[in-house]
Amino acid sequence: MDDKDDVVEMDDEAEVLARVTRWAADQPLVRAMVLESSRAVDGAALDAFSDYDVLLVVADVRPFAEDDGWLAGIGVPLVRFRDAEPIEGFETLARLVLYEDSIKVDYMVWPAALLRRVVETQRLPDLLDWGYRVLLDKDDLTVGLPMPTRRAHIPTRPSAAAYQALVEEFWWETTYVAKNLWRDDLPHARYCLDVVMKHDLLLRMLEWRIEIERDWSWKPGPVGKGLKRELPPALWSALEVTFVGPDIAENWRALFATTALFRQAAVAVGAALGYVYPDALDRRVTAYLMAVRARPR
Repeated sequence: MDDKDDVVEMDDEAEVLARVTRWAADQPLVRAMVLESSRAVDGAALDAFSDYDVLLVVADVRPFAEDDGWLAGIGVPLVRFRDAEPIEGFETLARLVLYEDSIKVDYMVWPAALLRRVVETQRLPDLLDWGYRVLLDKDDLTVGLPMPTRRAHIPTRPSAAAYQALVEEFWWETTYVAKNLWRDDLPHARYCLDVVMKHDLLLRMLEWRIEIERDWSWKPGPVGKGLKRELPPALWSALEVTFVGPDIAENWRALFATTALFRQAAVAVGAALGYVYPDALDRRVTAYLMAVRARPR
């Protein structure tokens, strides 16, 4: 696709899908193709950078694994990511591709036998359960696929033990942030604060906070995607101030802003679920964090 006239606008979904379908129709090994995830769901929040998640059902997976030349069938790859994972004993592939015209296609490659297994068992994997649309089917492989339940990737109500474990892990992790800020070891402190505390533990608690108002029906996006749209404005503002620069003093402030937000969300979730928030643990660890901050270096 060398002619610049062939470059497709990023939001021209119909043309992108037509291009992919034309390519698949000409490939003897491709027996069916299914669009899955958000672009297959009516009313999904999409933008110009939304992926095209495409399931290729093939007669033989091996040629697709051994040579990535097929990825150039709809454009010139700019960068790609490869993965492989067995599903129910069948070899499957993932090839995530960003093309030079800014189209991003995430291909999953399945053997036809795996799709037949899904039809036989009438159990959709998470890959298809959020939603799908058949774009091509040369052998009627998709006939009989069950309808999506749209329950995939929606968190379940945590048990009291799971709730307690998350709260305890959060407060445990704060001690690593504190001692590494005291040491002036910013990379270690920021890993514990940003990756573990915020993008894992706090994020899960905030998702639960949303779910208690959505009756456990909301599908969270990856890495907090969609959180700004779903959180009450005050909670989102409280989350924003936890993202700071390299100054040690402002990272201490971010740590305490993070614990304050977690406390607020965890108390609300616990109250809604009938679980007791461990106030005594909170007070003990908070006092410890303040003592570390005040300790001379």
